[in-house]
Amino acid sequence: MSHEQRAAIIELIRSAPQSEDRTTAGQRASFDSQFKDPELGADVTVRPTTLGGVEALTVTVGNAIRDGVILYLHGGGYVVGSANTGSFLATALARRVGTPAVSLEYRLAPENPFPAAIDDAYAAYRALLDGGTQASDIVLAGDSAGGGLVLAVLLSARRDGLPQPAGAVLFSPWTDLAVSGASLDDRAHLDPIFDRENIQWYADQYLAGQDPHNELASPVYADLSGLPPLLIQTGSYEVLLDDSLRLAVRAAESELDVSLEIVAGVPHVFPLLAGHLDAADEALDRAGQFLVRRLGYETSSQAL
Repeated sequence: MSHEQRAAIIELIRSAPQSEDRTTAGQRASFDSQFKDPELGADVTVRPTTLGGVEALTVTVGNAIRDGVILYLHGGGYVVGSANTGSFLATALARRVGTPAVSLEYRLAPENPFPAAIDDAYAAYRALLDGGTQASDIVLAGDSAGGGLVLAVLLSARRDGLPQPAGAVLFSPWTDLAVSGASLDDRAHLDPIFDRENIQWYADQYLAGQDPHNELASPVYADLSGLPPLLIQTGSYEVLLDDSLRLAVRAAESELDVSLEIVAGVPHVFPLLAGHLDAADEALDRAGQFLVRRLGYETSSQAL
């Protein structure tokens, strides 16, 4: 990935119209205008489904050749986004792993504050297990708030004595709703998308006055022992960089198998730029390879 390509992408993001409407409706409209109905490919089948009483989209690429499943939790600060907007990254992983992916339509704040999203995501994971899918055939993935939500599901499963999935991929996970990371200030001049003020707004909408240090809301404060191997991918140009750095340290302190990738010069959830940014495609390739290994496959589906 050339410096010129990275710089062009950052400038494009900076120059894009930004919504000044700091209302739930305004933020949702802005987000949907950018990410709704993504181009998934002619070989992709999207089927509405329900998992644990929660609506979802099952994404299948071609003739999925493997029995596993990817449970995908979309980003959007727990306020915006949908199974539809999450389907792009869900499909990108499904294509590389060779399994279906399920993108979940969990409830959003402020109408449904913490812990509603966790309840929905955990219900979906339990439904996979109750339906006969072995935990070793399940992997989780999520971006931004969805990354934090993945961790909350893993912590909930550990609390209840349920088996852990085979592994999890976290794209720029939001793990500290106390909004205390040093990078919120140190990286503010680099981040083309977020600043401390709008991160705090999303946290306030979701928490509705509840404790931001609750480990299910902010997994960076949790003991992570007993969780499955994690792959964290983040960009150096994001104010939430410390959420990934501190999470990786916390995981290592908990004797967890964790891999942290910091890609230089790219923004929050940069894999969404796949097809336009070489680093995004390469990161998704590595994420797919990680999930392939965790599921016990010998090779990625793209090599078959």
